[in-house]
Amino acid sequence: MSSQLAKPPLLSIEGLTISLPTAEGHRAEAVRGVDLAIGRGEIVGLAGESGSGKTLTALSVLGLLPGGARSGGRIFFEERDLLASGRAARAVRGSEVAMVFQDPMTALHPMLSIGRQMTEHVRFHLHLSQHAADAVAVEMLDRVRIPNPREAMTRYPHQFSGGMRQRIAIASALAAGPKLLIADEPTTALDVTVQAGILRLIEGLRRELQLSVLLITHDLGVMSALADRVYVMYAGRVVERGARSDVLALPRHPYTRGLLDALPHGSPSDHPLRALPGSPPAIGRFPVGCAFHPRCRFAEDICRADVPDLMPVAPGRVIACPIDPLMAVPA
Repeated sequence: MSSQLAKPPLLSIEGLTISLPTAEGHRAEAVRGVDLAIGRGEIVGLAGESGSGKTLTALSVLGLLPGGARSGGRIFFEERDLLASGRAARAVRGSEVAMVFQDPMTALHPMLSIGRQMTEHVRFHLHLSQHAADAVAVEMLDRVRIPNPREAMTRYPHQFSGGMRQRIAIASALAAGPKLLIADEPTTALDVTVQAGILRLIEGLRRELQLSVLLITHDLGVMSALADRVYVMYAGRVVERGARSDVLALPRHPYTRGLLDALPHGSPSDHPLRALPGSPPAIGRFPVGCAFHPRCRFAEDICRADVPDLMPVAPGRVIACPIDPLMAVPA
């Protein structure tokens, strides 16, 4: 277990379930018994393909699940159960827990200046005067390396590049001084050079502000640059958890291994790309047994029959796999 979790975690998710209504009038489980913890000042990565339940898990912390969704389990933020009380979730949203989305144009209003958007946010949460809110906004824009922050306050989102807009979205999210930042695919729409700058920015802000971060991504390459610990999700469940260095150097679940094999790294002759076959199952259409078995090179009969529990395989390391992938020989 990481040193950050030697003390009670800042955020603790226990047995989280989320179900959604279907077009046929039934309900389908999209998140199935997720446990997750984030220590103070820790960056935790949540990885997996689209549809794995990553974003729904994050939205449940903020009480922002889509209409018709039902959730169960417990979410503790500094010992306050956010699922038990809608008021508790609203109290922390934006002030103590903030979120940055994949596309900053969906978070920034195109018709309002950057200054107006940031100061309204700050005044609402911190109850400041307009003058004081302006000062906080300028300071945060400067902190995220926006050139001429006072001038930037008068401009509009479309007048900035994608990377600058993402920095502004991060500045706005952090302006009220939250303890936890949820970053949902914050680099996906950006080119590689700009991605690197955003990742360095998040790491620097973590150190400067003692910030905790939940980093959501489908790209384990992004995870390798930032996270202290990694959770890998598939079909609404956590299938592997451990320290970043352990998980990425020696993946123990076949799904994690497949995600890493699909990443370009090193020489193509030494490390040929291996595409992960098939597609993730749709919500409500999870296979019997291990949800990954139709795509797994190592699947055995037990995988098709039983849903595997998370089992420890090393200190601080758990996987949900009934076989040992390190010893398995592909069929």
